[in-house]
Amino acid sequence: MKSYKVKVSPNAKKELKDRLAYLVKVKQNKQAANNVMQDYRETRESLSRIAGSIKEADSKKLRERSLKRINFHRHDYFLLFRIDGEVVTVTNVFHFLEDYENKLK
Repeated sequence: MKSYKVKVSPNAKKELKDRLAYLVKVKQNKQAANNVMQDYRETRESLSRIAGSIKEADSKKLRERSLKRINFHRHDYFLLFRIDGEVVTVTNVFHFLEDYENKLK
């Protein structure tokens, strides 16, 4: 089985941090933030094993940017990523309800 090195872009790190801060500060639920963080780690670990088998995105905008999507295992968040040889780069972290296509730079 092929294994990938997973890198997380500064932008994706900031997006994750912002989402966790929202859970802690606005929702006042530190446990939820901890649970989402654990799910993120598990999803990122899965990505290192299965990135190449994830189908091409349905979205034309994502395909144009060579981006694929993997959903968190237990929460309503997902990662956008691209594959370059043996390296997977996570570019974004979004919630299911976000209009993520219009937020892509």
